[in-house]
Amino acid sequence: MNRSILKLAIPNIISNITIPLLGLVDMILMGHLDSAIYIGAIALGGTIFSVLYSFFSFLRAGTTGFTAQSYGNNDKTEIIYSLYRAIAIGIPIIILILSLQIPIAKVSSLLLDGSNDVKNLAITYFYVRIWAAPANILLYCLNGWFVGMQNTKIPMFIAILINVMNIIFSFILVIIFEQNVKGVALGTVIAQYSGLALAIIMLIKNYKSYFVKINTKILFDIEKMKRFFKVNRDLMIRSFLLIISIAFFTNQSAKLGNNILAINMILLQSFYIFSYFTDGFAYAGEALVGKFVGSKDKENLQKVIRLLLIWGFSISIPFSILYALSPSTFVKIISNNSEILTGIQPYYIYMIIIPLITFAAFIWDGIYIGATASKAIRNTMIISTIFVFIPSWYFLMPRFGNHGLWIAFLFFMIARGVSMSLMYKKNIINNC
Repeated sequence: MNRSILKLAIPNIISNITIPLLGLVDMILMGHLDSAIYIGAIALGGTIFSVLYSFFSFLRAGTTGFTAQSYGNNDKTEIIYSLYRAIAIGIPIIILILSLQIPIAKVSSLLLDGSNDVKNLAITYFYVRIWAAPANILLYCLNGWFVGMQNTKIPMFIAILINVMNIIFSFILVIIFEQNVKGVALGTVIAQYSGLALAIIMLIKNYKSYFVKINTKILFDIEKMKRFFKVNRDLMIRSFLLIISIAFFTNQSAKLGNNILAINMILLQSFYIFSYFTDGFAYAGEALVGKFVGSKDKENLQKVIRLLLIWGFSISIPFSILYALSPSTFVKIISNNSEILTGIQPYYIYMIIIPLITFAAFIWDGIYIGATASKAIRNTMIISTIFVFIPSWYFLMPRFGNHGLWIAFLFFMIARGVSMSLMYKKNIINNC
């Protein structure tokens, strides 16, 4: 079982770690310009896309769950129609996003906090990067399907290509052509379409035998579509609340000034690096849990859940130790701004304890998604956001400032892990 976990997890870790690496490079490129406003701008601009795509990330998670269960049940028809349905839903979403880009930008500008310079640059970033939306949405569908097919190597190759291309073009456009935030955004657009091209090539090369002529009766089967939308509705709510919480954190950081915004975004990079590393095991959980749920194998289902949690805890320890031994080294890689280097020191403690506090939430996410236990994962997110994070922020931030904001965020992550731990037997084991 451990070999099965690692076979799926290691390619996921490699592909996931390239995501915060890209964010890190973007931060480095902006952090070495002459003002902190550039870091704040891509942080706020990135927040717009995080919130926007949170509505539609169910296309990846839901597709993985449905495909993995069909794979475990050896239902070849439903395996390919899981992909067909995801794409059929994804295309109207793409048209909607591109059609509404101006209203989205205007609403985002009203909701985001920060100086006018930061907000204007963030909207500039948005109008360039929005043209990557078609590739981004279709990659959700394709990557989710590949993972459901127990294949994490293809998403790894796609992620590596996307991020290498993004780094190269962002560097050229920012350093050589001096395009600052426009350059970073355009680099993302070019890279996303490169990744989509590779995904299509790999799909045809490796899974051509699965392709069948589309039967609209099967594609739009009422019962299958009802289940598809029910599960994905709940996953959409869950993803939206998660991203809204991070966006809220970013927005509250901006209210504390450009320097605090930059400091918190740098600290979040350390969180993202760990989270994407842990998500490698969560994605392995999506694939394996889905397979065992599909084959009604309760014994292996319980075994893989236990081992996934052990792996999550095991990798949190070296991250905390690493951050404790040399927090300043990580920060100096991102920025050489003297005010940021001095101002961030009181907040190193959050970088150190985040891995130990948050690993359970990430692992449980993968387990619940694989089991398509969407209602339960939605409810745990509602509890954690509305009844833990917001009240904690309300009482703590006015008294403790940025420390209060960070403590509220950590309470939010703890609540996610604890609530899913308490509910898993009822919603996963008993339903297998």
